[in-house]
Amino acid sequence: MGVAPFHVGQRNLMNESPLFVRTYDFLLWLMPQSQKFPRIYRFTLAERVQRLALDFQDTLVAAGKSQGTSRFEKLKSADIQLEQLRTWIRFARDNQLFTLKQYEYATRSLSEIGRLLGAWLKQNRDTPPR
Repeated sequence: MGVAPFHVGQRNLMNESPLFVRTYDFLLWLMPQSQKFPRIYRFTLAERVQRLALDFQDTLVAAGKSQGTSRFEKLKSADIQLEQLRTWIRFARDNQLFTLKQYEYATRSLSEIGRLLGAWLKQNRDTPPR
């Protein structure tokens, strides 16, 4: 994986940020995995997990395009979405919808994404509003 989500010559935050790259890679992994959930979970839990992951990505993009207080608020929303995603991933594992190896990959990825998001949040908490 490791492919940046946006490309073509432009240098911007989303091209270079490890947070965007890690999130995109996680989405590439998560979407097909959740499609393998049994039918009883596919239209509830799988859809919920997918929607949260996609909304998280959308919120990061919106934060990347925002400034000042607006950016900080979007980053806080992304942090909440990430925590919700962690909870539903754990719920899926508790229902044996992920193997232990898949769950370990998901939790490692989400932890790394969380650290990167936390650093961005901290950086923007101290930034004066524009």
